[in-house]
Amino acid sequence: MRIKFSKMHGLGNDFVVIDAISQNVRLNPEKIRFIADRHFGIGCDQILLVEIPESSAVDFRYRIFNADGSEVENCGNGARCFARFVRDRKLTGKKIIKVETAGGIIELNIQEDEQVIVNMGVPRLLPEQIPFTGEDKTGISRAVTYPLSVAGNLLQVSAVSMGNPHAVLLVDNVTTAEVGALGPLIENHPQFPARVNAGFMQIISKDEINLRVYERGAGETLACGTGACAAVVAGRLRGLLNDKVKVNLPGGSLRIEWLDESSPVMMTGPAEFVFHGQIKL
Repeated sequence: MRIKFSKMHGLGNDFVVIDAISQNVRLNPEKIRFIADRHFGIGCDQILLVEIPESSAVDFRYRIFNADGSEVENCGNGARCFARFVRDRKLTGKKIIKVETAGGIIELNIQEDEQVIVNMGVPRLLPEQIPFTGEDKTGISRAVTYPLSVAGNLLQVSAVSMGNPHAVLLVDNVTTAEVGALGPLIENHPQFPARVNAGFMQIISKDEINLRVYERGAGETLACGTGACAAVVAGRLRGLLNDKVKVNLPGGSLRIEWLDESSPVMMTGPAEFVFHGQIKL
């Protein structure tokens, strides 16, 4: 089986994007891990599939697979790449595109300068929606921050779902934050039964933050769109940020806007093609 693909990235968070509408694509976890392997395959953080939607109210179905073969609910940087892909590959002529994901419906708006605005939807803040549980695996009440025991330390994290789960930790400096050590421990913490993306946020001002994200199933990436959204939500709930925030990630910057708990999170950023090719599986 030969599959045509495009290699893309959003601020260095890189993807293999596959049109599963115009060609027959059958992937399993083993094939996904092979494609994502940076030595023996193509290499990427995640694989994105463009599929025919199940609902007539949207334009496409958008599926995301991590490098470890697991399927996840949402990916903000991937959503921007998805938007440019379906336009550039002439799968649609629309500038505003609605897509269904495992985490819900999102709206993509392609700008004249090729920046993409993504309506990421209203964040989910109830613990059972994330999901996040008490130490005894029972339900807990919503709070702005929650204590989380990690490696003998009691951390204070914000728990947010942007269609996928995030734990956001406030740090003094992202450069010295123990992302490599704490990231996998938070990701696999038993209080997050579906695992979790771990965000390490440094407040620069009420309008700007620095952020590093250890992504579930992928490790630390150069950028995480849903992580940037979750961090701004967490910062605003703590009263630390304004409604429009510049989020600096290792791969570049995103613009995130969130007015209040009844409003969707809006993300603006770039999406770039690297090359097109085909691979034999």
